[in-house]
Amino acid sequence: MTEFLDSLDLAVDRMLARIPGPLAIGAPLGIGKPHRLLNALYGRVERDPSRAIALYTALSLDPPAPGKGLEGRFLGPFVARHFGEDFPRLAYVAAQKRDALPANITIEEFYLQSGALLGSSQAQRHYASLDYTHVARSLVDRGLNCMVQKVAANAEGTQLSLSSNTDLTFDTLDALAAAGAPRPLLVAEIDPQLPWLGDRAAVPLDFFDLVVAPPPPYPKLFALPRQPVGDAEHAIGLYASALVRDGGTLQVGIGALSDALCHALVLRHTDNASYRRVLQALDPELEHHRAVVASGGLGPFEQGLYGCSEMINEGFKLLVQRGVMRRRVVDKLPLMQRMNDGTANEMERELVARDGQFLHGAFYLGSQDFYDWLRDLDDDTRRGIGMCPVSEVNELYGGNEMLERAQRRHARFFNTCMMATALGAAVSDGLDDGRIVSGVGGQYNFVAMAHALPDARSVLLLRATRDAGGKVQSNIRWNYGHCTIARHLRDIYINEYGIADLHGRNDEDCVIAMAGIAESSFQHGLVDAAKRNRKLRADFAVPPAWSRNTPQRLREALAPFRRDGTLPDYPLGSDFTEVEQRLLKALDWLKARAGSTGGKARTAAAALLSPGARDDESMARMGLSAPKGVGEWLEARLLRHALARTTR
Repeated sequence: MTEFLDSLDLAVDRMLARIPGPLAIGAPLGIGKPHRLLNALYGRVERDPSRAIALYTALSLDPPAPGKGLEGRFLGPFVARHFGEDFPRLAYVAAQKRDALPANITIEEFYLQSGALLGSSQAQRHYASLDYTHVARSLVDRGLNCMVQKVAANAEGTQLSLSSNTDLTFDTLDALAAAGAPRPLLVAEIDPQLPWLGDRAAVPLDFFDLVVAPPPPYPKLFALPRQPVGDAEHAIGLYASALVRDGGTLQVGIGALSDALCHALVLRHTDNASYRRVLQALDPELEHHRAVVASGGLGPFEQGLYGCSEMINEGFKLLVQRGVMRRRVVDKLPLMQRMNDGTANEMERELVARDGQFLHGAFYLGSQDFYDWLRDLDDDTRRGIGMCPVSEVNELYGGNEMLERAQRRHARFFNTCMMATALGAAVSDGLDDGRIVSGVGGQYNFVAMAHALPDARSVLLLRATRDAGGKVQSNIRWNYGHCTIARHLRDIYINEYGIADLHGRNDEDCVIAMAGIAESSFQHGLVDAAKRNRKLRADFAVPPAWSRNTPQRLREALAPFRRDGTLPDYPLGSDFTEVEQRLLKALDWLKARAGSTGGKARTAAAALLSPGARDDESMARMGLSAPKGVGEWLEARLLRHALARTTR
């Protein structure tokens, strides 16, 4: 019988009483994690060495720490406003960052908040390298005996919704049952801030053994700040948008590259003339590119797209609102086949329009505006969104494969990577010293699925270069000491300089295609390495056209469209005020020039000689209107100098 509680401490009492030995707990990734309940449990067990906990989870989200200097001045007020003063930071994350978890508490994650735990020995040692779809089976092996999850309740109080995280709960219960293992203790924490989503996300009250509804106040959900989209990101999004087939299927990841892609898709659909002008300025030959001709298109979306993505994010909101995402699918194979081949009759089309869904996902994560949108969906849109187990979204096998193939026609799987090799391998989640940056998540699942579907494409997006200690380095490498996606799974790579279609090509052709989208200053190095290693003919010469691959040429090509608002800094909206947006540009400019000792000295000297910008609002926001002491005076001079250099 389900027990209903209104006290977190009492819920911890019940959990410890029902599981007298070590607790092996599973918790959802992202915002489905019950922060307050986990903190109460952590505090109790931390004080009692006789009890032990092993927590299995992923993506333990933690707001940024303000720190010192100009960055701290910017982040302090923003973090307090955006996340809320009462945001319940996870106690175990704070301990991990200090390598201070007690001996009786183990945290094992299969996906880390990107870059946040590179310095934690405890986090790095207990990282589990797993494909998303393999997690449920691994939890069986670990003897899972408890699952905790944040849920939403309907207005009548008769049902609960797994809401943001249908991803692993059902899969794990099925895996435990198939193995003959006992059903774990299921504990829910009701959060009124969590949007209600029905269909398969909805469960009866007695699905859980314990349901705790803590009293208010209710902290904000963790919201990802929407990042600015620069020239490189917009170019990548525009190239990627040309590979999407009308009537097809879309999966995208998260971050500025995905934001840019979704903006480009909406531009293609709602203002096709402007879209084509931008593409013409970016690459006059794009419409003739092999990948665009074979796999994409440049016209508006007459049929619309169907979304099938492990994560539903901000970009999908925009695509739904602007009419791009509207192709509906149903769970009836013959009907899907007739819809695909155009033989469905009017009654069947009406059935799909009424009962079909246009977006399937396993979890969601986004901004506060995104969560508000989900809370306020009209009934038809809410019915059109189906939250599913990750096993259904991320792979074809083990379920209703023929149906899923029929639904996922012309699928385009867009994911990001940090680096790629000239021979087509991708580096997405780790460093060559073995440390993990994030995790493979579902990336391998989607890459493999693209190869399993005859009309699908896997597209990996990356920036051409990165700054490393004040020095620009290419993200297209000859080789690298870590690999996330092996080169035999190579398909399409896109950066701000173009599209490299590697599908089915030999090694020499792959090298030429990848070098052709590298920044021009790194092309000769790649070509020379390929020749030394017998992967490129000795008489190959870098074509003159490759010299176009420079930041300056890209900036000049996109400048008119940046000025007229066609390619805005925040295409999906912003969580920063106008003053903060100016400050972000200035701080990013400073950071790019202060990566080395020499760069810091040159920037400081220039700031001392420069009158700087007159921007009283920005200086007040940073608490530098009346600097006190030499340190604040220098910070103020640096900031005014950076504002002068970045204000349009």
